[in-house]
Amino acid sequence: MPLSDVAVPPASDVVLSAQGLTRRFATDTGLSTALDAVDIEVRRGQVTGLIGPDGAGKTTFMRLACGLLRADAGTLTVLGMDVATEPQSVQAEVRYMPQRFGLYEDLSVAENLALYADLQGLSPAGRPARYGELMQMTGLAPFMARLAGRLSGGMKQKLGVACALLKPPRLLLLDEPTVGVDPVSRRELWAIVDRMVQDTGTTVLVSTAYLDEAERCAEVIVLHEGRVIGTGKPGSFSAGLAGRTFLVAAPGVQRRALATSLQASAKILDAVIQGDQVRIITATADIPTTATLGLAASSTISPVAPRFEDGFVVHIKESRGPHAGVVDLAMRPVAGGREVVIRTENLERRFGDFHAVRELDLAVRRGEVFGLLGANGAGKSTTFRMLCGLLPPSGGHIEVAGVDLRTAPAEARARIGYMAQRFSLYGNLTVRENLRFFASAYGLSGALRTERIDWALAQFELADHAEAGSESLPLGFKQRLAMAAALMHEPEILFLDEPTSGVDPLARRDFWQRINALAGAGVTVLVTTHFMEEAEYCDRLAIMAAGRVLALGTPAEIKAQTADETGPASSLEEAFIRLATSGAEAA
Repeated sequence: MPLSDVAVPPASDVVLSAQGLTRRFATDTGLSTALDAVDIEVRRGQVTGLIGPDGAGKTTFMRLACGLLRADAGTLTVLGMDVATEPQSVQAEVRYMPQRFGLYEDLSVAENLALYADLQGLSPAGRPARYGELMQMTGLAPFMARLAGRLSGGMKQKLGVACALLKPPRLLLLDEPTVGVDPVSRRELWAIVDRMVQDTGTTVLVSTAYLDEAERCAEVIVLHEGRVIGTGKPGSFSAGLAGRTFLVAAPGVQRRALATSLQASAKILDAVIQGDQVRIITATADIPTTATLGLAASSTISPVAPRFEDGFVVHIKESRGPHAGVVDLAMRPVAGGREVVIRTENLERRFGDFHAVRELDLAVRRGEVFGLLGANGAGKSTTFRMLCGLLPPSGGHIEVAGVDLRTAPAEARARIGYMAQRFSLYGNLTVRENLRFFASAYGLSGALRTERIDWALAQFELADHAEAGSESLPLGFKQRLAMAAALMHEPEILFLDEPTSGVDPLARRDFWQRINALAGAGVTVLVTTHFMEEAEYCDRLAIMAAGRVLALGTPAEIKAQTADETGPASSLEEAFIRLATSGAEAA
C-alpha cells in the first residue's frame, strides 16, 4: 500500500531540511546503515512526528539534527544553518531531549533547573518568573526541593522538558519522551508540548513508537530500516484502508482465543483485541463473513473506520512478505487446573515511614493473564519485586506457586520466570552467552541446557544474532532475548515488568502472540504496562494508586466501575485516568 506524500512546503516555511542524509555505524559484523539517503523536511510552528519501528533510525536522525553526530553523506540544514559546518551555532538554537534525559538525580528539582539555566545562559533576573511558569505548566511546583532521583518516571520526564525549555528554543527535538510513562503523565506531557507551540511558536519534532501519539501531530514522517517510506498528515496513511477494517465479536468465545484464531487466517493481515471484540484488517478489500472466517453464525462483523496504526501496520507487514501465522512456543503444558497460584492478603511494604504498598489482596489463577496497572510511583514494581521474592514484605501474607514467600522464597523462585523492566541482560555477552548464563543460573546443565538454548534461538528467531553482542541488538530483539532467558527453565509463572516499553507496535504484537501461547499452555502471566490498549489483552486487571488497589476485574468490568454521569468509560485509558486522578486526590 503506497503511503501519501505531502506537497513540498515553501522554503521559508521549512526549519529543518535533510537531503540524501546517510549515516553508518561499525558493528561486530561490519557496517550497518542507520539512515540511507533520507530526505526530510520539518515545517515551522507545528508538531511533526518521526514515526518508525525499533532500529528505524529515529534517534540517529535526532542526534544528527542537533550536531551530536556527523553524517557520512548528504546535507542537513537547521534554522538556515549547515549542521556539518556550524554545529555549535545549531546547538545554541536547538534543544534536544534524548530518551534518557540527563537529569542529575542527586540534585533537587530546583538545582537541576539552576544548572540548566546556567548552561543555556538564562539571565539570573529572568529565572524566578521562568521557573514559576514552567513549574506551573508541569505541575512540579510542590516538588522543587525533592531530589530528581526520587521523582516518578513521569515527573522526571516533565522535569526534563522543563529543563529543555528554560530558554524557549526555536526548534525542540523530543526523542520518545513518553516511553515508560503512565497515561496521565503522557496526557500532561502532550498538553505541555501543545501549549508551548501555541504560546511561543516553537517547532517540535517528536519521535515515538506509540502510534496513537502520531494522531496528535500536524504531520508525520515514517521511517523504516533507515529510509523514509511516507510523509503526510496522519489521516492520509489510513485513507487507502477503507473497507478493510472491522470489529469481530463471537459470543461465548474467549477474546484471546478469538484473536489467535483470526490471526491464523490467511484472509486476515492483523488481529488485535479491542475491548470485548477483536479488531481485524483484512488482506484484501473483500468483505469478510462469518463463514469465510470460520466463525459461528452468532458472531458479528462490524465495519470500523481505519486509524493511523492500521496504515502503518499494513505497510510494514506487507513489505515483510507472506503471512507469518501464529506463534507456537512449543512449551511443555503446565499441569493443574484453574486453582489460585498467586495469593496476597493484606500485603504491605514500607520504606521507613513511607507505605509503597498497603492492604493488597490479590488472587490469580493458573493460566490467567493478569495486568497490574498504575501511575508512576503507584507501587506496581514494589509489588512485583515482592511477588518474585526479590523484596521481603513488611507485613501480610504472600503465596506463589503454593509456597509461602516469607518462609521459602528460593523454592518459589525456582518455579517462576522474571523479565525485568530494563531487561537484565549482560551487554558485553553475546546472545548465546546470555542464554547459557541464565540457563545455568536456573540450574540447567549438559544436554538439557544445550537443548533449551537451541529452543530459545529457534523460537525467538535469534539464531542469526546468536554471536552478536546483546548491547548492539535493536530494542525488539533485546526484548525477545530477555523473554527467552526468563523461560529457559519452563516456569509455571512468568512476571513481566513493563516488557513492551518503547517497543514498536509490530514487536508488541509478536510479543503478545507469545504471551497468548504461554497462557494456552497453562503458564500464569503477571504483567505491568503503561500501554492501555495492551492492557485490554489481559483477562483481569488491578489498577493501583498510592500503594492501594483502586479497581479489580476484567477490562469491561473496570470500565463499568468507573462510570460517571456520562456513563461507563469509553476506553480503558479513560478508566485509568479517572481512577488515577480520583485516587491521587484521595491520597
